[in-house]
Amino acid sequence: MLRSISLFIWLCSSVAILALVMQPVGADIQLIVSALTIAFLFVLTRLDIKGPWRYVALATASIVVLRYAYWRTTNTLPPLSDLASFIPGVLLYVAEMFCIFMFIVSVFVVSDPISRKPARKLEDGELPSVDVFVPSYNESAEILSLTLSAAMQLDYPREKFSVYLLDDGATDEKRNHPDPDAAATAERRGAELSALCADLGVIYLTRPENVHAKAGNLNSGLVRSSGDLVVVFDADHAPERCFLRETVGYFADDPNLFLVQTPHFFSNPDPVERNLATYTRMPAENEMFYSMIQKGLDRWNAAFFCGSAAVLRREALEQVGGFSGITITEDCETALELHARGWNSVYVDKPMIAGLQPESFSSFVGQRSRWCRGMVQILLLKNPLFKQGLTLPQRISYMSSCFFWMFPLVRMSFLVAPALFILFDLKIFNASAEDFLAYSVTYLVSSEILRNYLYGKVRWPLISELYEYVLSIFLFRAIISVLINPRKPTFNVTDKGVSMTERQLSNLAWPFFAVFGALAVVLYVAIYRYQTEPALGDLIIITGMWNLVNLIIAGAALGIVTEQPSDVQGVSLPTAKAAEIEIGDRVIPVTVHQISAHKALVEVRRGTASSLRKGDYGRLVVSNPASPLLLPHIPMFIGKAADLDQRRFVLDLDAEPQHFPAISSLMLSDMDLPRKHRARRQHRRLFFAELLILLKWAVTCPFTALMTAISGRPERPERGRGSVAETPTSTPKALQIAHQKQD
Repeated sequence: MLRSISLFIWLCSSVAILALVMQPVGADIQLIVSALTIAFLFVLTRLDIKGPWRYVALATASIVVLRYAYWRTTNTLPPLSDLASFIPGVLLYVAEMFCIFMFIVSVFVVSDPISRKPARKLEDGELPSVDVFVPSYNESAEILSLTLSAAMQLDYPREKFSVYLLDDGATDEKRNHPDPDAAATAERRGAELSALCADLGVIYLTRPENVHAKAGNLNSGLVRSSGDLVVVFDADHAPERCFLRETVGYFADDPNLFLVQTPHFFSNPDPVERNLATYTRMPAENEMFYSMIQKGLDRWNAAFFCGSAAVLRREALEQVGGFSGITITEDCETALELHARGWNSVYVDKPMIAGLQPESFSSFVGQRSRWCRGMVQILLLKNPLFKQGLTLPQRISYMSSCFFWMFPLVRMSFLVAPALFILFDLKIFNASAEDFLAYSVTYLVSSEILRNYLYGKVRWPLISELYEYVLSIFLFRAIISVLINPRKPTFNVTDKGVSMTERQLSNLAWPFFAVFGALAVVLYVAIYRYQTEPALGDLIIITGMWNLVNLIIAGAALGIVTEQPSDVQGVSLPTAKAAEIEIGDRVIPVTVHQISAHKALVEVRRGTASSLRKGDYGRLVVSNPASPLLLPHIPMFIGKAADLDQRRFVLDLDAEPQHFPAISSLMLSDMDLPRKHRARRQHRRLFFAELLILLKWAVTCPFTALMTAISGRPERPERGRGSVAETPTSTPKALQIAHQKQD
């Protein structure tokens, strides 16, 4: 009923807005109305006013946007008689209208996001049985040890859940590989992981062939298990102890619920965050999706499976033949099939896993390319608009998620458009400076302020422009390939943990140099033509400024493809756990402030004499472990002191797989501190403040990238803040374990 009322209000509002949009007014009146709208939106954003004002903000901004669309359609298109200008002009117009369409759709999706109440706490006797799946391809025993140890320590009756390692790295197909070395590697992997699982109490499963990638691997586990619910954790997604208690209760209250999805929290920066040094102060790239868009989708019963950190009902999966594998985004595809059969989903915005992001820019692009190709496949092969069984809001929501990945086509058209006039005199956008200010500029400003109002705490202004630009260079070709052959894409493993020990250019950097150089030449030509052809006037100013904006973004992007070193390793999380250090017959009580698989930052507790010395060998012992552990201690060496009082020390952990239960107990029994770190990064930034930072990057990053290229060898810069080894009193940058991940 509530959804129907909301939809009715939306329809009535849309009719009223369209009536206002089509009123004929001059540029001066349009400028005044738009300026008032901008001022209103600015006040709402600064005061962070929510509630009913949210709908007022959406409606007023929509009027400005649609007024621009009406003016753009009726006044700016080149004449058909000038075919050379008309064709690119129409293509640019289509790209702009697509942006406005996406604006309207996204506003609908996030108009009323849900913040779910905690799940009802069930008594042990009410709890369903659960199978925990950890699909793996070629991850090391070290990374799997952390995830499996954390999974085994979940707060749940031991007789009601089982943990499965689904190993696609030691299938019969791989063990019988024609290459003897590859076959031997698979044999060793299988033996090593079988022994690890036996020690941890995990069930080890593999299968005959590597068919249908991750979906096939999960389905293989599905037919060999029997739990009421299925939990999926990626190989590098170690769960918090409370994960099951916080999620399974939703299934008891809704027999038609097939999914409870939680956010993916990453403890290391992505290449953009690392290379631009924004990790500790800027919201992560995925936070707009997990903190706003998924909550908006949840309002329309359209929150979808994201491949990990989720609980699914077995009965629902069996109804559709298991995890879908027609496309290479099996997670969203599976959710689409189940929503179409009337099943419900829930999204809980509480991060309860710690994972790793791709470390290198090339791996980052490869991962996003797979997501992009998979969502375009869904659009072409299982178009949500025509999918039987979906409600209208669900159709709109899924179309929004699929169409989002078309941004490279739009971004590339905006990149090329101003050059067409500056270099070739193609008049693809006919407007006076006065009209351009009254319509185009106010449209851009008001939509940017609205985005800041809606998403400002989880995505800073202009950052989306950077992410979209650096991805568009490569995703453009990926989209074209899927449009030509929708069934061609194959599942590719995402490289994770590529070692970054020195500053170096990404192997994908050269197209960015070429684009930057081309845009600089276009700007030079624009300045020359403005001085020598005064009759061009308004048009050369408009297109020249447009090209300048593109050049600024391209300059900042050169900082992203200049890979900065990462001087730490492994998943690292802040904590505040009691422990003891045992060295010989000495026992020193400490508090663990930060821990990874390789290092820990500890502080000797007050009232205890600090007798730790660098180089001493002993063990770190867990105090009051969350659950019975295989080994409640971790061998370690005392590293250097981290403060002048010599009460804080960095420990070098000498951990083997059997010690990971103790590490996971310290790291993941409680993730309140990582969640607070995430919340601290979620703060709104003023547009002009972010513009100044972007301008700084645009000026400095090209020189840094050029010097790195000219040197012919990587430079070793000064270590940045955030490492356990360098600045242990601050929240470290996440550490990274060298491995590859099958998403």
